[in-house]
Amino acid sequence: MAPQRRAGPKAAESGGGSAGTWADRGERRRLSSVRKSRAHQESRRKWLKVAFLVSSAVLVSLLSWSYLVSEDGVAEVLAHYSESLQDRFIEVPCSEDYDSHKRFEGCTPRKCGRGITDAVITREEAERIRRIAERGLSLGGSDGGASILDLHSGALSVGKHFVNLYRYFGDKIQEVFTEEDFQLYRDVRRRIQQTIAQAFGISSSSMYLTKPTFFSRINSTEAKTTHDEYWHPHIDKVTYGSFDYTSLLYLSDYTEDFGGGRFVFMDVGANRTVEPRAGILVSLFLRIQTNTAATLKSDSGRVSFFTSGSENLHRVEKVRWGTRYAITISFTCNPDHGIEDPVLT
Repeated sequence: MAPQRRAGPKAAESGGGSAGTWADRGERRRLSSVRKSRAHQESRRKWLKVAFLVSSAVLVSLLSWSYLVSEDGVAEVLAHYSESLQDRFIEVPCSEDYDSHKRFEGCTPRKCGRGITDAVITREEAERIRRIAERGLSLGGSDGGASILDLHSGALSVGKHFVNLYRYFGDKIQEVFTEEDFQLYRDVRRRIQQTIAQAFGISSSSMYLTKPTFFSRINSTEAKTTHDEYWHPHIDKVTYGSFDYTSLLYLSDYTEDFGGGRFVFMDVGANRTVEPRAGILVSLFLRIQTNTAATLKSDSGRVSFFTSGSENLHRVEKVRWGTRYAITISFTCNPDHGIEDPVLT
């Protein structure tokens, strides 16, 4: 019998060729997979870059928009802290609030609105009046973020309560205030009264100082009582029926002495803000000739005033840092609600 041939070697040869072919295919697949992976990674990097750029643009837009948005809606800056305003007046329709009170012809508002001026007091006078507030409030102060000092009634925030500083401190008051302080206070009050009368076309003699008229000191300390919650929207004529005209004299500078704390008129569709100033330091960059900076001191403080009805719903933003000083000076047309200027006795 003829010996049979072994198929092993042939099979081995054939098997070796097949393995080589599969190896080549595997390598090609691997290289293709690597190329696809790299292309995917490159595409992903491009998309991440685009996403980063888009998100950055959105963030910048939001940050920019945040300067124009208050806590309750879109805000228009009615008076910027860096502006020096001779007179700015915006007339608005009167509300019906005055109809529920006795009217006094030639005084009760028929023309309503809001005004801002930096031409009533000098920076030096604002600083002197602020020192009156600082000295008086140093005798007490609220545990929360808002303290008041009323030179007319003697009301002073102390802890969570109020005391009458004239009775509580007695003769010590003579060491805190001077007659010159009170004379300046009266003089500034008269100028503000005349400014309001001129803006609304009435006689200043038909207006009477009314209560409460007071200094306020606000900082970022957490409120301890409802008296510290100064930020709620309100209407002066509703809160204090005697009010017909309200004014505020600012005794510190927005962005310099405090952050937040802007005065906000809450109108339908938008808020309009007044940025307080007592006469700020303004830096001017003289780029053309010297490329150096010069600092000029403004010579005027800021007064805002408005009719007290619901046509001028308003609030004060929460103070975020620093300390905000101001004085609220209010006027009535009803002589029965009038008060006298404070006198140092």
